[in-house]
Amino acid sequence: MATMKTDLLIITALESELKRDVLPTGIEIVYSGIGKINATLTSIKAIEHFAPRRIINFGTAGKIKPQLQGLLEIGKVIQRDMETEPLAPRGQTPFCTRPYEYVSSGQFVCGSGDSFVTAPDPWLLSQGVDVVDMELFAIAYVANNHHIPWQSYKYITDDANEHSGNDWHEKVNLGQELFLENLKQMLS
Repeated sequence: MATMKTDLLIITALESELKRDVLPTGIEIVYSGIGKINATLTSIKAIEHFAPRRIINFGTAGKIKPQLQGLLEIGKVIQRDMETEPLAPRGQTPFCTRPYEYVSSGQFVCGSGDSFVTAPDPWLLSQGVDVVDMELFAIAYVANNHHIPWQSYKYITDDANEHSGNDWHEKVNLGQELFLENLKQMLS
């Protein structure tokens, strides 16, 4: 497969979150599917194919801090489901020299993990986590490994509680317009 060059690559889990046909001409998008493994594989393949100069992740998130709403730009991502005590503290991969957190230009903290958060988790609060998702850590990990700057925008769909599944289904597509407004500002 020939490499196509693009300045900006968007990685989103599902087409229901962001439709390809609403994007400006020249912006490439790939859909990773849900979870860190899918996001890792998709990110690697997309970087090989598109050789992007910058990666933007857009997706949905559950909020940990009740006052948050709308579209947030993520500034740091950690793994919330790497639990290997006593080998390493929660969030850190044991015997691994790669970073256990990745930073970008936003101000909010995202905790990524392969579970849908439906109950309070005091550890998330202790780490300053604002929102939770299921892909960003993997995308940031791969982008960092390839020396490609990344940004992430998360649209809050739910309160990370027992109602989250229904709330997410009802609101999964509501962040698209807010993200497109942000994207147009970034490109101008």
